[in-house]
Amino acid sequence: MSISRNLGAAVAAGVFGLVLAGPAAADFPTRPVSLIVAYGAGGGTDVTARMLARDLESALGQPVTVQNITGGGGWNGWAAIANADPDGYTIGYINIPNIYAGYLSPDVSRDENLDSFTLLMNHVTDYCVWAVAPNSPFQSVNDVMDAVASGRVSITAHGFGGDEHLAIMRMEAAHGVSFSIVHNNSTADSITQVLGGHVAVLGANVSEVATMHANGELRVIGVMSPERSAFLPDVPTFREQGFDQVWSVSRGIAAPAGLPAEVTAKLLDALETTIASDAHRTAAEALSLAPEVVKGDEYVSFLVETEQEIKALMGW
Repeated sequence: MSISRNLGAAVAAGVFGLVLAGPAAADFPTRPVSLIVAYGAGGGTDVTARMLARDLESALGQPVTVQNITGGGGWNGWAAIANADPDGYTIGYINIPNIYAGYLSPDVSRDENLDSFTLLMNHVTDYCVWAVAPNSPFQSVNDVMDAVASGRVSITAHGFGGDEHLAIMRMEAAHGVSFSIVHNNSTADSITQVLGGHVAVLGANVSEVATMHANGELRVIGVMSPERSAFLPDVPTFREQGFDQVWSVSRGIAAPAGLPAEVTAKLLDALETTIASDAHRTAAEALSLAPEVVKGDEYVSFLVETEQEIKALMGW
């Protein structure tokens, strides 16, 4: 799953939930804005959000406060965004593909879905990786796939239906193999298990392992990006190793459905100005993050197409 692929025709005339502005919207913003993160402090989304909040304050002229609302596979936070007043003062991150399991899975069946949000724009795309402990016998993705073809190989994932889990499932489906998948509450837990020799392979994202790879604390053996990552230039992509696998977590910004058009326009302008600034891009690169602005119909199209792919992959 990658935003940079050909997305096809747009599927909507604008973002979901757009309505006309009222008198109060013309003055937006006149007070602080809350930026909700559906995961805990210190994780990839939280780090991304705090970087954005700091820089977004200048563009909006108001404080932007990060609020961590955890639990429910992310849906405690996403529901808080969807159910807030559609006035622009509550926005938040939606994580793709993680968000889909909550309303597509028959075991969860939440009432909220994409229509519950005004979908503003993508912020960063963080590609999936496989990594191993420095002393692991696995030197490449091919080594892992050869091993799993002849026996069980354990691999970590951060949550059922999350990007790492779906990437593993795509590899299983494409190559007729089956991994022993160990689900954890955080990538930090997964890293501990792999370094301790309890699990063979780590499923994670570039931003979570680039520094550890550079320091020799982990060894990344493949990146699921279209081209080599600037943050892991010595690591071949899955495609280079013979596996047509491009997959990532995309962190985008959303507001409740029904956001007034004038507020939507102001938020989009402030977000785009912030993300395009040299200071923001420098800060993102220091965290091994790659800003990728996709907005409007193109963003909606990407989300809907990914939703359909996940339904097919998971049998939902």
